Amino acid sequence: MRKITRRALIAGISATLAAPTFRSASAASVLPELTLWGPPAGPSVTLVHAIASGALRSVAEKVTFKAWRSPDELRAGLTSGTMQTFVLPTQSAANLFNKGLGVRLVNVLTNGLLYLVSSDASLTSMVALKGRTIAVPFRNDTPELLFRRLLAAERITPDADLALQFTGTPMEAIQLLIMGRVDAALLPEPAATAAIMKAGQSGKDVSRVIDIQKAWSKATGLDPTLPQAGLGVTTAFLDSHAPVVEALHEALVRATASVNADPARAASDAAAPLGLPWPVIEKAIPHSNLVAIRARQARPTLEAVFQAASEFDPKIIGGKLPAADFYL
Repeated sequence: MRKITRRALIAGISATLAAPTFRSASAASVLPELTLWGPPAGPSVTLVHAIASGALRSVAEKVTFKAWRSPDELRAGLTSGTMQTFVLPTQSAANLFNKGLGVRLVNVLTNGLLYLVSSDASLTSMVALKGRTIAVPFRNDTPELLFRRLLAAERITPDADLALQFTGTPMEAIQLLIMGRVDAALLPEPAATAAIMKAGQSGKDVSRVIDIQKAWSKATGLDPTLPQAGLGVTTAFLDSHAPVVEALHEALVRATASVNADPARAASDAAAPLGLPWPVIEKAIPHSNLVAIRARQARPTLEAVFQAASEFDPKIIGGKLPAADFYL
């Protein structure tokens, strides 16, 4: 009888000691608070939906989304240290990494969401754009850099063969298009969908005349996969919270599947944080090519894109391909 009692006692003590240890380990890997930064574009729909659906409960007790509105704002946030987890163009991530600014790429969240939209249905190729004026948001950043690479493939020189009119935001480019001051606009989703719907309200027929992902494939010989943006983290954040980064990626894998399966729900979640009508976001999701692929898995595709982009200007990625530790 004594033997059984001692075994039971030992088992009870072991269970008692094990339980607090398990809870402490779990609690240690969950942050009290986390801010996710992203542009008002497709991948941020995934971030906001992940927050709204509770998919990030294993990451932090409180998760907040904040939008960065321009590449300059993003760079300022990284320099000041106020942004530690953020969605950014993959090319920008490579550039910042190579400049020693401590940016690491966790995953790819879109395989391309750029489109040329116009009311002129004949503008279906780069060659057809000769003599036209194109609105391009964010000078010296991803949309312009990719577009210039496509023009170079057809030996088309901006300023000489066509005009690029730069705008501070995609919404400014939309206004120029609807007012008839430009022939076409280069826009990411959901801005491309917003342009089409807004033009329709004004009685104008605007459509996606060039899928930049397909044009990229034609110009470079690569697959029509343009890993355009993904989740980045600072090296300091990764060093302090590696388990959180892993949990965050896994949560975004689930959230991406949910967004693609139910665009209406995801759009409802994202409308207020992104400052866009939910019908625009819902219709944009199928054109946003949303994915959640680990950066190290996507590395061959990313390197192919970086190499092709840097043929036009090596400074685009900071002069060289990123080292292996860039890809998480």
